[in-house]
Amino acid sequence: MASSFTVHAASGYEQLMGRWSRKLAPLFIDFAGLSAGEKILDVGCGTGSLTFELAKSAGLAEIQAIDFSAVFVEAARERNTDPRVTIQQADATALPFEDNTFDRALALLVLHFVPEAGKAVAEMRRVVRPGGVVAAVVWDHLGGMPGMRMMIDTVAALSESGRQMRSRYCFQPMMQPGEMKRTFVEQGLTDVTETQLMIRMDYENFDDYWAPIGAGEGPLGKYMTTLDAAERTRVEAAVRDAYQAGRPDGARSFANVAWACRGVVG
Repeated sequence: MASSFTVHAASGYEQLMGRWSRKLAPLFIDFAGLSAGEKILDVGCGTGSLTFELAKSAGLAEIQAIDFSAVFVEAARERNTDPRVTIQQADATALPFEDNTFDRALALLVLHFVPEAGKAVAEMRRVVRPGGVVAAVVWDHLGGMPGMRMMIDTVAALSESGRQMRSRYCFQPMMQPGEMKRTFVEQGLTDVTETQLMIRMDYENFDDYWAPIGAGEGPLGKYMTTLDAAERTRVEAAVRDAYQAGRPDGARSFANVAWACRGVVG
């Protein structure tokens, strides 16, 4: 499996998305549920936003975390001080665990970057015991991320390659209403529930917003690396104008919505 998420440095990811993942993680855990003594699997742990939020629950027996990116795995291991937590590199579509190993398998902001997302859900179901829970959450790129849409709509107005990038970005897997729920049902999960979770992304100024994108992090950053220097300058100036919206540079706040889905292993 290849992930469609581009990462160069863990610090860049933290500025791009990690800080927002940490805000979303507690809401997702509340939705997915936890009970004392459980063994939890974090699929696609990144730098550990969900892993270390789970570790705040003293009653959990074990937390296993996997990610496809060696960069993320190394960063998460460096942060870990909890003996209950184990972090390893692995493929979400071929999990290195026996059947019925966990009480819950959770995936925070990862399924939309897995080309075979249905297969990843099937693997999560496989490694969770009967009666256990599989849950996932993904951003609503099309309708729920105005801060990111601000950039991609600006870029789309500038070039055909920008329009193509927008189409890819807005219609990644699992992002349409009901799409994750259908996938969970197709993979044999029962009592499937889908809902929306919301956080706000607050930026100090345009540079705070733009720095990781300009450095090539994530899908929008990857697009920037395909442009020549003149076009990068043109895009940055246009996005800066959209961010500032005719006012002096400074703090901006954007509401962001994610789709969350939970099902029970039969």
